[in-house]
Formats: sequence, C-alpha cells, structure tokens
Amino acid sequence: MTENQNSPLVVAIDGPAGAGKSTVAARIAARYGLLNLETGAMYRAFALKAIQTDSDLDDREELGRLAERTRIRLLPAALGNRVFLDEVEVTKRIREPDVTAAASRVSVHPGIRQWMVAMQRLLGASNGIVMEGRDIGTTVFPNAQVKIFLDAAAEVRGQRRYQQNGPGATQQPESVLEQLRERDRRDRTRAESPLQPAPDAVIIDSTQLSLEEVVSRVEEIINQRLAR
Repeated sequence: MTENQNSPLVVAIDGPAGAGKSTVAARIAARYGLLNLETGAMYRAFALKAIQTDSDLDDREELGRLAERTRIRLLPAALGNRVFLDEVEVTKRIREPDVTAAASRVSVHPGIRQWMVAMQRLLGASNGIVMEGRDIGTTVFPNAQVKIFLDAAAEVRGQRRYQQNGPGATQQPESVLEQLRERDRRDRTRAESPLQPAPDAVIIDSTQLSLEEVVSRVEEIINQRLAR
C-alpha cells in the first residue's frame, strides 16, 4: 500500500504504553477532521474474546482459529472510539486490568498481528485517519505522510496510567509501573513488529510536556508536511 500527496492524510502515532497516544490521537483527529482509529482497542477487544472463550493466550494456533470467528468494529466518538466485539459494545470492559494484561500477551503472536494489520489497512484505505499503536509507522502504514513516536520516562507513564485508572482502582502505583515495564519489555522484544520508531518518525519525549504542548508540537509537524 502506498500513500502520496494526493492520498488521504494518514497520521501514524506510535509509542509505548502510557505515553498518551490515545488522547493525542483523538485531539489531532478532531482538529483535522480525520477518523481516529485506536489499534490498542482492537487488540484489547480480541483479548477479551480470548478471555470470554477461555482460550489459551499463548497458543497461537488456537488464537488463530478464534480470530476467524471474531468481528471487531470501531465507531468514532468525541474522544477515542466506541468498541464493539461481535456487535456487543465493550468500550469500558476492555480498559480493565485483566484485559490489558491479556492484550499484551495475544499481541506477540505473528499471525494475530498480521490479521490485525490487514483489518487496520482496510479501515484506513479510503479515509484520512489518525492511527495510534506500536507498529503503525513501521508496519501498518510505512508510507504514512506523518509519523510520530511519542515517548516518556517509564515512571511518568506509570503515574499517568495509574491516574487514568481512576479513584476506584485497586492497583498501587508501584504495581502499575511494574506491569508497564513488563509490557515495554514484551513490546520491544517481540519477533513480529517490535516497538521501535520508524526511521523517518519524529520522536517526541513528553516527560516534561503538557498534553497541550504535545498536541501543539504534533500540529506543527503535520502543518509542515502539508505545506510541502
């Protein structure tokens, strides 16, 4: 798949867990009138299906068969997406800790990633989109006009994730940080599409930046690309 100046604008935002990709992607999509597709939600939805069917999260063949009878659909919302698994909305359920942990495990399997990439390319083929994930600029849309790699120190990302979980969360900050570091390790060392910046991505370290500052920086990058 190729994108050129006459193709719909594709903005790829990659980065580790807790870097703020989803929030930034939603802001950018709204700013430019683009569709916001959250790939993490797609993996979470499939992970939930695996949990519901008591599937072995480490059995790639079993998961491959499960994928064949799984339908995931995203609908744009004010911020992020509404997520449907086999036509049942699971937007809130997929944010719970057990699904988060399962999503990290199912995402390491090459067959599942290839299945997801095919779906993601179909979703982005005809519309201008902002797509965030971990391998958008390297694998899903390697010719995207704009590629951002959003990063931050692990301690900052862990604190953000802890706060995102809300006042009713049972996990302590130390536990959230430990899980995030383990997620980083899996994402960066997996055989299929490991987490890494695309060679032509602009790296933004948000450790010391506010959300507004990050969004402003991404807007500058997009405007520079559009002006070429």
